[in-house]
Amino acid sequence: MSKRDYYEVLGVSRNASDSDLKKAYRRLAMKYHPDRNPGAEAERRFKEAKEAYEVLNDPKKRSAYDQFGHAGVETSGGFGGAGDFGGGSFSDIFGDVFGDIFGSGGRSRGQRVHRGADLRYDLSLTLEEAVAGKEIKIRVPTLAECQFCGGSGAKPGTSAKTCLTCGGGGQIRMQQGFFSVQQTCPQCRGQGTVIEEHCSYCRGEGRVQEQKTLSVKVPAGVDTGDRIRLSGEGEPGEQGGPPGDLYVQILVKEHPIFTREDNHLFCEVPIGFVTAALGGELQVPTLNGKVMLKIPAGTQTGKMFRMRSKGVKPVRGGIIGDLICRVVVETPVNLTERQKELLRELDEAVQAGGSKHSPHATSWLDGVKSFFEKMGF
Repeated sequence: MSKRDYYEVLGVSRNASDSDLKKAYRRLAMKYHPDRNPGAEAERRFKEAKEAYEVLNDPKKRSAYDQFGHAGVETSGGFGGAGDFGGGSFSDIFGDVFGDIFGSGGRSRGQRVHRGADLRYDLSLTLEEAVAGKEIKIRVPTLAECQFCGGSGAKPGTSAKTCLTCGGGGQIRMQQGFFSVQQTCPQCRGQGTVIEEHCSYCRGEGRVQEQKTLSVKVPAGVDTGDRIRLSGEGEPGEQGGPPGDLYVQILVKEHPIFTREDNHLFCEVPIGFVTAALGGELQVPTLNGKVMLKIPAGTQTGKMFRMRSKGVKPVRGGIIGDLICRVVVETPVNLTERQKELLRELDEAVQAGGSKHSPHATSWLDGVKSFFEKMGF
């Protein structure tokens, strides 16, 4: 397959400046780097952009390309085969190629720093805690600087030595025909130094696993899926790099009485047969205490009662939700013979009153009778 024009790949004109090239490559690298966007197509686009930038960013290669096209820059070594991303992660690309854009230009690869990884902590809360908000202490694992070697990774009393392969620069140059290609030193992996005797406590890592206690302020109204960001409380960076962030992920436990939907609370309230028929009052719980609920006479199962502003206050502000109570008429069980006799007497009296006591049942029975006649049953 023929290669696309390098200027077309980067989306720049043929007289683009070095700054234009860097900006174009930065945009494409951010978009297609496999660390951010896995997939074969993204991988291919990233390699294509990387190859174009490596040629056009080098004055000699760019001049040869302008005169002879791809034939002027192709060598037996090439600029990276399948799966080759220059041996670096997304942070490597971001730091090496675009460092000068963010004020860190001039730093050698031997001095490169890496931002620490972001961490996640799952925090389970009761509904009461989530609605009211509170301050909670959590313990999280972290990597801290080794106190024995001071973070150097070298055995106490020794120190890292300058890498003899790259002379401390973290880079080596390889001659490929007329061109000189720079790549990460395989001996020190771009650090510029090598450790001959590792610290026995941290095994040369310079960091050790520890536990730390953090205070998390949970705002009132949070719900499952909300996140609280603790800036700088993630994994420490390498080589003095900035730490990552800690994201506290909220999970609200199921409640035995209430269920939550957005800012509203729902609950089922069982009521007795007599209360449903004659009406009455009963106490129902809210998250702020007890309230009285008036039940009108003739209440049926499924009737909803809305209690204004007894729900949840939104975490980002707004109107407090409501508490919605759904009543369920409970049928009496384990009746005595006397109670059964009284119910039969009641049923006879109700039946004698006709449809006025059971309008829904009467209407339903009339509909069933009409259906049977229509179907010829």
